[in-house]
Amino acid sequence: MIPRYSRPEMVAIWEPETRFRIWFEIEAHAMDALAELGVVPKDAAKAVWERGKFEVERIDEIEREVKHDVIAFLTNLAEHVGDEARFVHQGMTSSDVLDTCLGVQMARAADLMIADVDALLVVLKRRAYEFKDTPTIGRSHGIHAEPTTFGLKLAQAYAEFARCRARLVMARDEVATCAISGAVGTFANIDPRVEEHVAKAMGLSVEPVSTQVIPRDRHAMYFATLGVVAGCVERLATEVRHLQRTEVLEAEEYFSPGQKGSSAMPHKRNPVLTENLTGLARLVRGYVTPALENVALWHERDISHSSVERMIGPDATVTLDFALVRLTNVMDKLVVYPDRMLANLNKMGGLVHSQRILLALTQAGVDREGAYRLVQRNAMRVWESDGKLQLLDLLKADADVTAALPVAQIEALFDLGHHMKHVDTIFGRVFGKS
Repeated sequence: MIPRYSRPEMVAIWEPETRFRIWFEIEAHAMDALAELGVVPKDAAKAVWERGKFEVERIDEIEREVKHDVIAFLTNLAEHVGDEARFVHQGMTSSDVLDTCLGVQMARAADLMIADVDALLVVLKRRAYEFKDTPTIGRSHGIHAEPTTFGLKLAQAYAEFARCRARLVMARDEVATCAISGAVGTFANIDPRVEEHVAKAMGLSVEPVSTQVIPRDRHAMYFATLGVVAGCVERLATEVRHLQRTEVLEAEEYFSPGQKGSSAMPHKRNPVLTENLTGLARLVRGYVTPALENVALWHERDISHSSVERMIGPDATVTLDFALVRLTNVMDKLVVYPDRMLANLNKMGGLVHSQRILLALTQAGVDREGAYRLVQRNAMRVWESDGKLQLLDLLKADADVTAALPVAQIEALFDLGHHMKHVDTIFGRVFGKS
């Protein structure tokens, strides 16, 4: 985590103070359950809540000697609690604390990212309706295809991030589990009711079978979901980057007063934010493979996963949180040029209407291969003229075409509105009936 790409709300989830506070709550809630079961004195449970404290610096000092973070924490806690601390951690193993804490942290991180996506969806919906009927050229392979609207582009992004939100909710549920089951998960020295109590108190569900750790397929699913969301961030960022190219310039990132684009060229206005988002998305996706490799642990447990999770847990969530907020700001302030969109759409002499001519010819009785040849031979002349020639003019002058289609019908086939007639239907599917 570096401050340049971090938001304090997400960073706070992973700070040592937060982690040890969660550890304390797990141990204290477990003590409450043990006290209710008569395993430890109720006064001992009360003492933990009343006198329980810790200091990050002291825990670090102890850990340098004992080489074990949970033992260091328990030692520091005992320094404050006193004699009753001998009842803390009864029947538990370190993973009970570590894995349950990680579940809490990842759930909280997911909550922030879900809120991030909610904010992004609000912006995408507003801007989609703003440009619902703004014609622009659709491209396949980077080449002019057929007309669409800029609002439809944004509606597609909205639908994509709505799916991302659903995935994040599922990933949160998948990872928000609690294990207080002892050394190899058999509850040999702790009652399963303790686990149930802690899970409820910490807002988690009970892990059905945990061996000594919560199975890492859950965590792999979580990080894989973050990777998918990052891919969607990059897809929209890449669209903006392409639209901002000088030769296209249909939309661009907001360029604030006083902003400078290049140390050498004063004229530059670069898509720096969306380029940054592309890079951040690569990082988040890079954390998916280590998470997948963490699934295969030895027997009931090893710690090959531990170092990985200490890194990718904070880094992946902090990075994606930052990226989602940045993307929201980009789309909120995106500068859109409808006139340039229309000019680009018309740049290639009406070639974008070729399919309508093809279909009309087949409807008029021309076989498909023959119809294709008629349209293509005229379209290629327009293409090679770089749009100086107009497809409509060439078709009207082609006797083979006019033999099948009246000139008035050919002209009607160049109506731009034809491509917009189902925009409301698509918006209804994406946003619901208004």
